[in-house]
Amino acid sequence: MRARHPFAEATRRAALDAIGLLLPVTCAGCGAPDRSVCDDCLLALRPEPRAVVRGDLTAWAALAYSGAAAASVLAYKDAGRTDAAGPLSLALGAAVGAALAECSARSVEVCTVPSTPAALRRRGYAPVDAMLARCGIRPSPVVRLVRARRDQAGLGVAARRANADGALEARAGLAGRRFLLVDDVLTTGATLAELRRAVVAAGGSVAAVAVLAETPLRRSGRLAGTRETHRDIGGRDDYGGRTGVVDPPFRSG
Repeated sequence: MRARHPFAEATRRAALDAIGLLLPVTCAGCGAPDRSVCDDCLLALRPEPRAVVRGDLTAWAALAYSGAAAASVLAYKDAGRTDAAGPLSLALGAAVGAALAECSARSVEVCTVPSTPAALRRRGYAPVDAMLARCGIRPSPVVRLVRARRDQAGLGVAARRANADGALEARAGLAGRRFLLVDDVLTTGATLAELRRAVVAAGGSVAAVAVLAETPLRRSGRLAGTRETHRDIGGRDDYGGRTGVVDPPFRSG
């Protein structure tokens, strides 16, 4: 990141302080006053794309879903904090770029997980599509929801895959078309696995997968013999839900 000239940086901070007096705001990542995303949280949102694996799915993720990154994503998705979209979009764009560079595909379309009508009405925007638009990317609306699914709170990896299976289908044949699949948070990989299945079932192929953030796998001796597992915390009326980790029977996420 290019260092700002001291005078320009001082002017920027003064302008933000003035705006904060007129339009009070708190940081989407940590709650600090007077900044939509404070400097410390901006550092936490700096992308570091890396390949992560969930079962037979490999995706490029820009961030670890924890701390300020997790708080910012939830604020953007579920609290209407569209002012956090800027740094999140930059991070997602970095993951998309890394995924495309790795697959070396000549012609690739972008495909995202469709939101339910209820989620679109509540939010007024599709979070992933809106971030991609800031990157100059328009997803191809080739997949649709075809059935309801259970609330995913409390479901483990196998149960979530069964819950997602068959929930999506292509709107038409996709023979000869290649896709980059994009989502916000990768936890178990079940949602993206279902999206991949729908694309491939229609004759398309998947060149790569990119996500904004991934929930880090926790591997420690303390967990041996426990039933801890990655789970998706179901969001109201939404397909992908909010993402997190719960440790039944010890606590609810």
